[in-house]
Amino acid sequence: MSQRLSLIKLVDQLRTEADAYKYLEDLRWGDQPSCPHCGSVRTPYFLKPSNGSSRKTRTGSASERRVWKCADCRKQFSVLTGTVLHGSKIPVRTWVLVMFEMASSKNGMSAREIQRKYDITPEAAWFMAHRLREAMKRDPIAGLLTGRVVADETWYGGRHKNRHMGDQRARGKGITDKTPIMSLVSRETGEVRSRVVTDVKPGNLRAVLVEQTDPKRTHLHTDTSGPYIALGPEFASHQAVNHKIGEYVRGDVSTNQAESYFAQLKRSLDGTHHHVSREHLHRYVTEFDFRFSTRKLADSERMAKIITGTTGRRLTYVKPTRGSF
Repeated sequence: MSQRLSLIKLVDQLRTEADAYKYLEDLRWGDQPSCPHCGSVRTPYFLKPSNGSSRKTRTGSASERRVWKCADCRKQFSVLTGTVLHGSKIPVRTWVLVMFEMASSKNGMSAREIQRKYDITPEAAWFMAHRLREAMKRDPIAGLLTGRVVADETWYGGRHKNRHMGDQRARGKGITDKTPIMSLVSRETGEVRSRVVTDVKPGNLRAVLVEQTDPKRTHLHTDTSGPYIALGPEFASHQAVNHKIGEYVRGDVSTNQAESYFAQLKRSLDGTHHHVSREHLHRYVTEFDFRFSTRKLADSERMAKIITGTTGRRLTYVKPTRGSF
């Protein structure tokens, strides 16, 4: 796969649905297809259509789906089986093109944009984007962050002056309905890991830090916010810059890496999506974590990582529509 892959080159490669299936097979399996049912890596049988190109479905329509049969468990499967794309009625060619655009668009891609460009319903476009965000989730077995780690938080939500009078009266009283987001940025690898939290009290911040870092091997860089000062002794070292006196960098200590991430995140949420509910904010944050952490990769490499992440993950329509995490 070309490292300088562009949308027009990709469209040229994917002339048919069979081309799209073959493209996904090359990225997911390479030269060795594996059975998603039993895990066998014995060479499966490719079930070639009788006419050489397509087969009839139960409804009588023609399908170019590439089907394999496991040499061990004898079950049939395709490259979509056992992935977030499983069971989708959207053409695989559309999936691949949307996947590339979400991987290559710095500011993301809204569901309405997917709807207009690919002629699908708003609901299908919204669910499609959420399934791809599911594929962008960090691997659960990824190790803990160590070395120099920047920790900071930001608040996402509308401006007080644009709110109803009841909300405006709460201004200055420490009351807000904005949603806090805490991010950790590794100075060693550039990876960012974020969590949507209910508040920025020490208990919540500590839970995120313990979940994502190895405190005894982590040198924490923060601002002088009270919770971080309280948590500092738990780490190998803790250094803070004092924003109140205009100090933003001291030697190699700063929170600029997290601030840079927050700036990109907010520009994209406001400019591309316009509004994201608290209920689904964690899914969008996952997407921007992924894109920021892989910012040095080529678009084609980033897309390959998304396809790898589709394996073993499912997201049914009920889960996001009912607000389940």
